[in-house]
Amino acid sequence: MSTVLSAPLEVGFDYTRSLGPVLGRFVNGLRERRIEGVRGTDGRVHVPPVEYDPVTAAPLTEFVRLGEEGTVISWSWMAEPLEGQPLSRPFAWALIKLDGADTPMLHAVDADSPAQIRTGLRVRVRWADELVGHIRDIAYFVPVGAPDGTAPESPPVAKREEGAPVSIMITPVHLHYQHSASPEESRYLAGLAEGKLIGQRCPACGKVYLPPRGACPVDGVPTAEEIELPDTGIVTTFCIVNVPFLGQRIKPPYVAAYILLDGADIAFLHLVLGCDAADVRMGMRVRASWKPREDWWTSLENISHFEPTGEPDAPYESFAHHL
Repeated sequence: MSTVLSAPLEVGFDYTRSLGPVLGRFVNGLRERRIEGVRGTDGRVHVPPVEYDPVTAAPLTEFVRLGEEGTVISWSWMAEPLEGQPLSRPFAWALIKLDGADTPMLHAVDADSPAQIRTGLRVRVRWADELVGHIRDIAYFVPVGAPDGTAPESPPVAKREEGAPVSIMITPVHLHYQHSASPEESRYLAGLAEGKLIGQRCPACGKVYLPPRGACPVDGVPTAEEIELPDTGIVTTFCIVNVPFLGQRIKPPYVAAYILLDGADIAFLHLVLGCDAADVRMGMRVRASWKPREDWWTSLENISHFEPTGEPDAPYESFAHHL
């Protein structure tokens, strides 16, 4: 097979942080259209407020209300905005020193072109249409005297009791890219679409790698010989997952284990189901449980999970060097 497989890949999660008393007061103030900084031991006012003095590391508690206007200290033009940024149209990232503050804060400035933004430009806050207690309650800044423009949607909000202050801030993070498999990986993935597990053997040491790597990491030589492996093997090491998390497809407890297929020299991570999680053990013999044929594609997801075969466990000595 000469075709190299390629597919879009997205990695995303909601970054969630607890705010504490200092940043909590800051974002709750934003929800009321109030910007507060904190005064350091040297008299400087920091915004966003810092929890500890950057010079002495002493905790800071003296809050100072700041103006909604400020001055651009420096800037950089964003000609092609990225997903999740404050504006979907070209804009400027700028360090803005608010009136009453001594340190600048980074935020977006809505300007029509680079010609409309400059160091020393006076700007004002454009508040979000819906205030939720988030840094994005400041939708962006606009030059003083300019119209507001259209604000983006508000960010997601953590659940809390009615009337309770904001104590958690959520920031979605997403990465999109096109992943291209190597020729060896492409043949392995194509094999999975046919219900086959195809590895490669090193001509020097004889080790069999699945998924194939194209070269042996021990000897550094190409691994051209392809080997079709059975869908049976043993559990080498495992973990019982007891903690729920966002996007989890299986209710805990369940087992994630490294499976060493018969004839392979490298284990790979998969699920072990079909028995009580407490019964999974090192050396347990398992067999792949494949999804229905109509659900197969070029993915290891074609194997739903592994389950015990009922055969006697493999002796530790037979897989100790594969841990």
